[in-house]
Amino acid sequence: MQFQAPESLSEQIAQHLGQRIITGVLAPGERVQELKVAGELDVSRGSVREALLILERRYLVEIFPRRGAVVSRLTPSLVNSLYDIYIELLCMLGRKVLEQWSAEDLAGLFAAMDELRRTLKQTAGPSDDDGIRRVVDAGFGLMRYAYGLVDNPFLEETLENFRPAISRTYYVAMEGYQGGTDNTQQFLQELTVAVQQGDADALDAAIRRFGEHQRRQVLAILEQETTA
Repeated sequence: MQFQAPESLSEQIAQHLGQRIITGVLAPGERVQELKVAGELDVSRGSVREALLILERRYLVEIFPRRGAVVSRLTPSLVNSLYDIYIELLCMLGRKVLEQWSAEDLAGLFAAMDELRRTLKQTAGPSDDDGIRRVVDAGFGLMRYAYGLVDNPFLEETLENFRPAISRTYYVAMEGYQGGTDNTQQFLQELTVAVQQGDADALDAAIRRFGEHQRRQVLAILEQETTA
């Protein structure tokens, strides 16, 4: 049995603030005031300060001398840098799953895909913040099942570290495009066929198409916001 230490208070604060940034409650450029957060959550300023350092490492805030923490902005450069690496890591995860799968493993993998499909169908649309959250959670649930098949702690930790930044782009994409869930449904179908056939090339191509589609959506929305 692997020992897992409980999350620190600073990590809990970071997750709370991070979710508010990911969902847009805290807008890009908005200051995150230590004293205000400490009062709202009834915690020490030191714990909040540590939480902000965690968020800085996750590229959700920037910390400036004498100004403090500010919610970071999604820029085209940041989005491209993120997806360049993230797509490659997902392709690696997919290839490793195909190398190590068994019939029992696939049953669990398909069950995780079905859960994501159901969640997508239940999402009311771009204004359904709770639905989008459940879709994002189900998507990472599918990835976590794949982690168990691959059993590579370095790959798992690296992909999990991407979760806050990627989740933020998912919210942007799903809130900006009505057809976002349709593309995800198509991706899941392509993924299912590729895994069933054990076709690593088809799996790799499906992941790349989906990742590049997501990248283009986010970049298009950022461009619209710039020219608005």
